[in-house]
Amino acid sequence: MHTYDMIARTVAQEGAGACFALMGDANMNFATRLGEAGCRMIYVRHEHCAVAAAMAYARKTGDIGLATVTCGPGLTQLMTALPAAVRAHLPLVVIAGEAPLKTGWYNQEIDQAPLVTATGAAYHSLHWPARMPTAIRDAFVQARRERRPVVIGVPFDLQDLLWEGSTKLPAPSKDLMPVVSPMPANADDLARIARLVDGAGKIVVMAGMGAVEAGAAQACKALAEKCDGLLATSLPARGLFHDDPYSIGIAGGFSSDMARQCLAEADLVIAVGCSVARHNADAGKLWPKARVLQIDVEPITLSQGRVAIDTHLRADARLGTEALCAAIAARAARWRSAALAEAIATTPADGMDFPAEAGVHDPRDVVTALDAAIPMDWELVNSSGHCSYYFAQMPRRPQERFLTIREFGAIGNGISFAMGAAAACPERPIVMFDGDGSLLMHVQELETIRRHGLNILIIVLNDGAYGSEIHKLRAEGLSDAGAVFGRTDLAAIARGFGIGGETVTDLSVLPGLIADFQRTGGAAVWDVPVSDQVVSPVIRRAHPGLVKR
Repeated sequence: MHTYDMIARTVAQEGAGACFALMGDANMNFATRLGEAGCRMIYVRHEHCAVAAAMAYARKTGDIGLATVTCGPGLTQLMTALPAAVRAHLPLVVIAGEAPLKTGWYNQEIDQAPLVTATGAAYHSLHWPARMPTAIRDAFVQARRERRPVVIGVPFDLQDLLWEGSTKLPAPSKDLMPVVSPMPANADDLARIARLVDGAGKIVVMAGMGAVEAGAAQACKALAEKCDGLLATSLPARGLFHDDPYSIGIAGGFSSDMARQCLAEADLVIAVGCSVARHNADAGKLWPKARVLQIDVEPITLSQGRVAIDTHLRADARLGTEALCAAIAARAARWRSAALAEAIATTPADGMDFPAEAGVHDPRDVVTALDAAIPMDWELVNSSGHCSYYFAQMPRRPQERFLTIREFGAIGNGISFAMGAAAACPERPIVMFDGDGSLLMHVQELETIRRHGLNILIIVLNDGAYGSEIHKLRAEGLSDAGAVFGRTDLAAIARGFGIGGETVTDLSVLPGLIADFQRTGGAAVWDVPVSDQVVSPVIRRAHPGLVKR
């Protein structure tokens, strides 16, 4: 038995359901043995995509994500995915190689630790074989406890050594995680906060991922109903209140016109399990009159360089919200009304008029048609970039069926997120929404999707450009030529990779296409040409002179 055998056994014992891998000299023996030990191996075409897919897998399963890459250039390819995982608070373990210790020079050698730690992830070099099983297990403990990526570097000449230590495995990380009960609210804090809420006028209860993970949705609904308030979510938690008539949807840069109108009237925002990040608050402009109360086990005042929160109730998101609901006085419905519910349900997310163009679609019409046609139990994955605003406007879709990870703001991740979601949810079709520029960054993964038989439908809003950049350049009065590339025939590219490809020039065909895909499964890319003259509200607010009514 070699050291790489023992490493594989240790990792396999951690119970990761899938490992996203790209082989090289410094990890291929380990990866082969890990697959033989029963872990599902998904071999990608780019190292970035391995870690990005592990991110989506971690978010969808609520468990740890696992990836493996080789040393040197294999690891340097991770420098975009790692900070994205750090900022999204996703627990990952990456088993990476290191250059061999026995050589005086190796062409792929690089000091890997500073690169990794600069992203906010942790890095551990394992140079003592006998301790490697325990050190690997400890890395899984750290990833779980700190909710961030941990990268393990193992020189590949050490991996090749015959194993001379004990073959007894250490206890897995799950056995060492503390079992703790949710934190209730302090009685004195609760009385103080109840007086604040009772004295407020218009209240919005806003939930973040902390509320999702604590199972606080019903508690938030009850609190909003009792205080005559409305409901909203951060972008990653979008859809948590999809079935409530008084949910105004996303609070933040992706807010609808109606949400912005209601939040502007609020004088108290109750942020439940929510860090009130800059985009979530639209840099403080979203609720100009409101104080912010945070219910969280780790309350903060400063968030991303700004004073974001005024007062706090330290408690588990669900228990704190339930306790606050019980402590406040019920009030008559004044803000909540049938007329407001009707307005929330029927007002378009974006009311700006843009002239129709022949041969291309308004992206808002595309999203409306897709929302009507895609079955409600399919898994949806949103990418990043200009198009992601439009795809987020599907208020009927529940949070557990709609994945959004965009804390680092990088495009090019969508196809990887779709692969991670497909590995986590193999029983359901995955629909990934993307833009043409983003998809083309890692279009090689279409081959990975085909080879592994992943059930993924990719729908692309194709404006022939980097959408955000062309609108910003135009707003500055500069040439957009550097961001315009023409509409690549994405459907033909998909067919070249051996999967389905369609160019959608008529939105009326979408129900039939969806029905066909539901019957056959497999993988496909649908290329939907859209206008490059329709500008999202996110861009319009940043550049108010760009579009004239």
